[in-house]
Amino acid sequence: MATRASHGIFKPNPKYSSNFHATTITDISPIPKNPVSALHNHNWKNAMSDEFNALIDNKTWELVPKPSNVNIIRSMWIFRHKYKSDGSFEQYKARLVGNGNTQQQGVDCDETFSPVVKPTTIRTVLSLAVSKSWPIHQMDVKNAFLHSHLNETVYMHQPMGFRDRHFPDHVCLLKKSLYGLKQAPKAWYERFADFVATIGFSHSKSDHSLFIFNNGTNIAYILLYVDDIILITSSDHLLKSIMTRLASEFAMKALGPLSYFLGIAVTRHTSGLFLSQS
Repeated sequence: MATRASHGIFKPNPKYSSNFHATTITDISPIPKNPVSALHNHNWKNAMSDEFNALIDNKTWELVPKPSNVNIIRSMWIFRHKYKSDGSFEQYKARLVGNGNTQQQGVDCDETFSPVVKPTTIRTVLSLAVSKSWPIHQMDVKNAFLHSHLNETVYMHQPMGFRDRHFPDHVCLLKKSLYGLKQAPKAWYERFADFVATIGFSHSKSDHSLFIFNNGTNIAYILLYVDDIILITSSDHLLKSIMTRLASEFAMKALGPLSYFLGIAVTRHTSGLFLSQS
């Protein structure tokens, strides 16, 4: 009997191997243990470059001579793999953060408390939306904390691997908030709340992360949990209008009808919403 091996063919027959493509694609680079090893891997180095360039384009800091007698926080790189909803690999993600543990209370940070929407509020508003057959959409803010302005003066060491060769001893004077800072969540919340107030929203007295718009028959609710947003409106026209205005101010990603929020899967059917958590 003639076999594939007898003809010098040793690779798997795709007819019998459903994972044929999975076994032939380039292996995914593992998450590096430190920035030095990341810089020696082209996949992770490209991800770091993308993050650094985005921060520069955002004017997150300016380089200044290192002042004397000031607290200078460390910068850190955080690495992770990002996956698609079907579980397949999407991209390498590197994030530059400030080490909040090296901040000093009263020096480069003050108040740090930031409210998040309460579970009871979420259930109540969702029940109201279902009873009125209103559209329920979800949005995500890209790099939410980077939209926020800092009230405090914060200095940070230049990120490893991207030190300016002309000014290697300079430090970063932060102009905008950065992930990892103790005050970052509070600064973002205030930035978001101030903007939605300009387009007619006010926060609920019982839950400051619930924002309400009420203009005649036009009603809308925004539920905010850090950078995750549920938007509920009384009409599709109002939904599009508010989404457009939010996108004009922040880098927003529309995720469509609500399907997954805070670890809870949401399925909408004719008689209501089904919530499940595995």
